[in-house]
Amino acid sequence: MPKLGAEPIRRAALVKATIETVGEAGSLEVTVAQIARRAGMSSALAHHYFGSKEQIFLAAMRSILSLYGAEVRGALATARDPKTRLHAVVLGSFAAGSFRREVISAWLNFYVLAQTNAQARRLLHIYQRRLKSNLMVALRPLVGVRAPAVARGLGALIDGVYIRAALAEGAPDRAYATEIVMEYLDRELEETR
Repeated sequence: MPKLGAEPIRRAALVKATIETVGEAGSLEVTVAQIARRAGMSSALAHHYFGSKEQIFLAAMRSILSLYGAEVRGALATARDPKTRLHAVVLGSFAAGSFRREVISAWLNFYVLAQTNAQARRLLHIYQRRLKSNLMVALRPLVGVRAPAVARGLGALIDGVYIRAALAEGAPDRAYATEIVMEYLDRELEETR
């Protein structure tokens, strides 16, 4: 007889194990058995809950995107004007929960998967639209008609910093990542004055 209430706990354990396993391997070249072993369960149970490795990875990315969204919303909660709103979006993009080695590795693999997987591509587009929307709301009063171009540049820079962090050795440097993006933002805001 199955344990009542065990499914959400097991799904969460598999999601966490997927992020850790992909992060350790640096690629999606991991097996469901490796993920399940790390989660402390059988690969049959992992297949039962998710169906395939891609589905487990997509669930992991949904979890990462949910955490990212919560971190950005948390940072935005204290923003009082457009400039502090922009800073909040940047700080939220490099928050401790999102800017760690295994999550960065998952993002890199997510970009690759989105080229061939429609569900991954849809999730990536949702993330990109939300990021652009958050940036545009703050940029319009600051840079006017230049807002779309500056938002594109900021979005590309944030994604690029993640890619560089995935390829760098050692622990990701949140302060340095934030500094790179803030320098670009400050230059763009100065051009408008």
